[in-house]
Amino acid sequence: MLDYDVEAALYDATRGGVPRAAAAAAAVLSLVPETARSLLDIGCGTGLVTERLGRSGLRVFGADAAAGMARIAATRVGAVVLADVRRLPLPDASVDAVSAVWLLHLVRDARAIVAEAARVLRPGGVFVTTVDKDAGHDVGSDIDMVLAPYRTTEAYDRADRIEAFGAVHGLRPAGETHFTGHGQGRSPRRVAQALLRGEYASRLTARGVIAEKLAEELRALPDPDEPRAEPRYRLLALRRAAPAGDGASPGRR
Repeated sequence: MLDYDVEAALYDATRGGVPRAAAAAAAVLSLVPETARSLLDIGCGTGLVTERLGRSGLRVFGADAAAGMARIAATRVGAVVLADVRRLPLPDASVDAVSAVWLLHLVRDARAIVAEAARVLRPGGVFVTTVDKDAGHDVGSDIDMVLAPYRTTEAYDRADRIEAFGAVHGLRPAGETHFTGHGQGRSPRRVAQALLRGEYASRLTARGVIAEKLAEELRALPDPDEPRAEPRYRLLALRRAAPAGDGASPGRR
């Protein structure tokens, strides 16, 4: 697992910067009901996405557990809290939307996060989250062919798992969309380095000598420093049951 306090200074430059953040924010907003007035972005990181969510007219808040991330986010978003997103310092039914972009794939058991999102949502509100994040990087490249035999099918943010967690707390599927991960096309050498640092521990079964062997195969691919195709990320909206007769639906622009 990365140290996100250390990673904060480099995060935007190494994660696609503004183009990727803008694409993510636009996709999130397309799933937020037009009637929404407030949104909490959990795991907000440096606030690059959060800042753009606020440009829609929504009153936006951010929360992150890494102090380094939260400090940077606070320079972009007026209200940012340093908090464990499994125990948010908010009352029940206090916001109209909760977003989690590139968060749940990092969490072995996301049920507590989903439960907390449901708790702070008002009736009719939506939880919008990326799901199947790592699968978005499977673009049919030569890198994917090398890694395929070692991929796990138990991704932490698998869509059916997140939907099941949500259902326990009254959240039901309310739409989905996709967006491009600009600047996130991976090169063989970059993947090899990440593999040896253990960054793929949640998605690959390769460890030790096998990981080293895979890294050698990746570095031996043609054009090892050339990024392959950019990923397409999936966003899922889960809606908390609204009072009878409330026709709120996703579709904010």
